[in-house]
Amino acid sequence: MKPPSHDADPTPPPSRTQRKKADHARKALGEALVALSPEQETGIDLPSELRAAVSLARKTRAHGARRRQIQYIGTLLRQIDIDPIRKALENIQRGDLVKARAFKRIEAWRDALRDGNDAIMEEILAACPAADRQQLRQLVRNARRETREGKGPGASRKLFKYLQKVTPPC
Repeated sequence: MKPPSHDADPTPPPSRTQRKKADHARKALGEALVALSPEQETGIDLPSELRAAVSLARKTRAHGARRRQIQYIGTLLRQIDIDPIRKALENIQRGDLVKARAFKRIEAWRDALRDGNDAIMEEILAACPAADRQQLRQLVRNARRETREGKGPGASRKLFKYLQKVTPPC
């Protein structure tokens, strides 16, 4: 019997289950990359081979072929450090969440103004320094008239677009 070697690495290799979990995580990361729009993908630093594989997977419609392409992307992800890619995806998702919150806030403002809540106008003017009180009042007046008369949502859309324009980016 040999004495234990002191040169050996004390950490054991990953178990089969750990390797499978890591492969599933890489595959999920690949699916997330395929789900991005091409504009969002350009903001992530990817090797050219991986970028081409993601682009091909995005174009592939056949279920089996798409699944195989995503598995291939997972294989390519084994060869590179995936932490920067994961962080970039998190930043994209966080940015989308911020945009959604801002959109909902603007919708709530528009609805409150259209429904007759004049107190919200001061909140909007305080939050949006670029807003013009006179133009905002005119748009609100038109939206209220439109609602009373049961017309289409044209004035409400204009009010919403104006609020989007003057709201500072988050």
